[in-house]
Amino acid sequence: MLHTVQSFRGMVTASHHLAARAGLRVLEDGGNAIEAMIAAASTIAVVYPHMNALGGDNFWLIHTPGGEVTGIDACGAAAGRADIAFYKKQGFDAIPSRGPLAALTVAGAVSGWEEAYRFSKEKWGGRLPLSRILEDATFLARDGFAVTRTQAANTSGKLEELKNVPGFASTFLPEGQPPAVGYRFRQPALAETLKVLAEKGLDTFYRGDLARAIAAELEAAGSPITLADLESHRALRLKPLTVEVAGHRIFNMPPPTQGLASLILLGVFDRLGVKEAEGFDFVHGLVESTKRAFRIRDRYVTDPHYMKADPKSFLTSEKLDALAAEISMKTALPWPEAAAPGDTVWLGAADSEGRVVSFIQSIYWEFGSGVALPETGITWQNRGVSFSLDPSHHNCLKPHRRPFHTIQPALGHLNDGRVMAYGTMGGEGQPQTQAMVFARHVLFGQELQQAVSAPRWLLGRTWGASATNLRIENRFAADVLAALKNAGHDVDVISDFDEVMGHAGAVVFHPDGLIEGAADPRGNGLPAGF
Repeated sequence: MLHTVQSFRGMVTASHHLAARAGLRVLEDGGNAIEAMIAAASTIAVVYPHMNALGGDNFWLIHTPGGEVTGIDACGAAAGRADIAFYKKQGFDAIPSRGPLAALTVAGAVSGWEEAYRFSKEKWGGRLPLSRILEDATFLARDGFAVTRTQAANTSGKLEELKNVPGFASTFLPEGQPPAVGYRFRQPALAETLKVLAEKGLDTFYRGDLARAIAAELEAAGSPITLADLESHRALRLKPLTVEVAGHRIFNMPPPTQGLASLILLGVFDRLGVKEAEGFDFVHGLVESTKRAFRIRDRYVTDPHYMKADPKSFLTSEKLDALAAEISMKTALPWPEAAAPGDTVWLGAADSEGRVVSFIQSIYWEFGSGVALPETGITWQNRGVSFSLDPSHHNCLKPHRRPFHTIQPALGHLNDGRVMAYGTMGGEGQPQTQAMVFARHVLFGQELQQAVSAPRWLLGRTWGASATNLRIENRFAADVLAALKNAGHDVDVISDFDEVMGHAGAVVFHPDGLIEGAADPRGNGLPAGF
C-alpha cells in the first residue's frame, strides 16, 4: 500500500518521477516552489512527450502566505488566419483533429513559465538562473530517458492516425517503429531548444531568432500560425474564481477553462448532505453534481471576451442551492449531453516558506496535433479543435479567439490553516477527480494518498475517446455498483487502476510546516520531498 509522503523543507509531486526529482533538486539548491515547478514542467515536457510539450498551454495557481492567490493564464489564441471561411474553403465541416490544420492555436506553455518566473523574482525574491532551472530537462532530452508503458502504448495505439503527420515519425518512431518500454528515447533538437531558452530567455520562444525558426517550421508543415501570432502572445496574470465549500475556500481558473465547472460541482455536492465516502450516495451525489456543472459549462464557457454571462453568477449560494435542489438522490438524470476530450499533466509544489503552486500543462489529445517540428523538436497542440465551425455556436472559431480548455489546476485554503494544491489530467475527468480527491481528503478525512489511490469513475470523455457513459473502476463494492445501475446510471465497470481515470496528485502544506504529498499509482510519478 502506498502511504502519504511527508517532509518539512519542500515537496514536488508529478506524474513522472524524473519531473518530481527535477523540481526537488531545485528546492534542494535553494529554489522556491515556482522555480521548482518550472523545472518539473520543463522536464515532464521531455519525459512524457505523448502528454505534453513546449507546444502546449498551461495554467497556474500560486499561493503566497499572507497574500492573495494568483492565477496565470498561458492559453494561446487562434491564429490570425484561422477563421471559419479558412476551413470551409478547404471542404471541412469541422476542424481536423490531427495534422497541420489542427495546429491552429499559439502555444502558451513557455509564456506561462516566463510569467511565473517573473512573479517569482518580483514577489518571492527568486534568484536561480534559467540555466539551472532547465538543467534536468535539457540533459534528459539530450541524454535520453526510459520510455514508459503509457508512452509506448499511446505511440502504438495512435500510430495509424499520426504516422503521416509532418514530423511525427522522425520524432516519435526511432528506428521506424514505436519505441518499446525501457527504450532510451532521445530528443536532441528539443535539447538545443531548451538550451537556447536557458541562454537567451523564455521570451525568445515568441520574439527573436527561436520564434522565427518556430514560425518557419509551422509554415512549412502547413499550420496557419505565423510569426505575428507568436509575437502578439502574452500570458495573463489574473484573479482566480473561488467558492466556499463546507467552510473551506477553494480556487480554480476562470474561463476559457472549465474551472468554473469544478467549483460548481463541489459547491452543489456540499449541499446534498452526503455523510460518508465510497457508498452509493457519495458516487451518485458527485455524478449528479457533475451533470449540473457540465450543463452550465457546455452552454456558457468560452473565451471570456465572448461570454454572455458572468462566471461568478453561477457560484452564488442561491444558484448552487437551486442546482442542488434539482438532484434526486435516488434517480440519475438522463445522460449524455455535450462532451469534450482532453489530455494533460498536473504537478504540485510547496516550499518551506509555505508557498504553494498548483500547475497544469497540456497539448490536448495524445501527441496533440501530431505535428513535430524537426529543427526545434517541439510538438504542437491541437487545442483549437474545440472550436466549432458553426457561426452560431457559443465557441465558434474566430481569429485570435482563445479556445475552451478542459485543463484547470485547483487549490484550497482549508479552514484549519492548511493549503492544498491538487489536480489531475484527463479531459472531462478533471473536475470529477478533483472533487473526489478533495471530498475524500478534506470532507471525509481520508489520508491524502488514500484519497488519490481510491477507486474512481469518469462520466464523459477523455484521452480523445468518444465514450460518454459512467466508467467506474471495479474496486467499488458490488452493492454500490448494483445500486448505481438500479438508479439509472449507464455503468461500465472497468479495471482496477485504469489509466483512463488520469494521473492525479496533491500537495498539502500544514501551519506547522509539515508538507504532505501524494501521486497516482496509475501513472509513473511520485511525491518527492526533503
